[in-house]
Amino acid sequence: MTLTTDETRQWLLEFSKRIQEQKQYLSDLDQAIGDGDHGSNMARGVTAVEDMIKDDSLTKPSEVMKKAAMAMISKVGGASGPLYGSAFLDMSKIIDEESLPEVVEAGLNAIKKRGKAELEDKTMVDMWGPVVEALKTDTLTQAFIEETMEATKPLKAKKGRASYLNERSIGHLDPGAVSSGYLFIAMIEEVGKND
Repeated sequence: MTLTTDETRQWLLEFSKRIQEQKQYLSDLDQAIGDGDHGSNMARGVTAVEDMIKDDSLTKPSEVMKKAAMAMISKVGGASGPLYGSAFLDMSKIIDEESLPEVVEAGLNAIKKRGKAELEDKTMVDMWGPVVEALKTDTLTQAFIEETMEATKPLKAKKGRASYLNERSIGHLDPGAVSSGYLFIAMIEEVGKND
């Protein structure tokens, strides 16, 4: 099943809503192991996404996703803008033809390439990787996403600002994995509910 334009738009709008609601929490998580600005950066990005995808002239999922990519790249500081932007951009290239597991996998591959991160590096890859596998087996649930967020806590960060903390990064959730979790919870809520 491929996504419709409306599903794609609603998914990203719901993601935006969740980021705005959790902005302070995301920054608090980032305060522990990063710059402390993940929430405010992401909130700025998703506000720009909302502005760009409300355009009624966008008639394909790819157009909506590409606009979202541009908004994230141009508005979000730090690593998360380029990472989310790269993911959305590569997703936009296949979203009109491919089904959800392939689309999300394209995003995962873009993040890995851009961030040079692998599973268990305590990054957003630790959310995207398991979600792709769960989508392929049709086992993705909100509980699974929340467990996957929690699974970043015992990991030692190997990438980004958090990696400077070495052992001290253990015991904290990865903010990028958590914000990615909100993306996928929004996806569960908005995609395929009209089947």
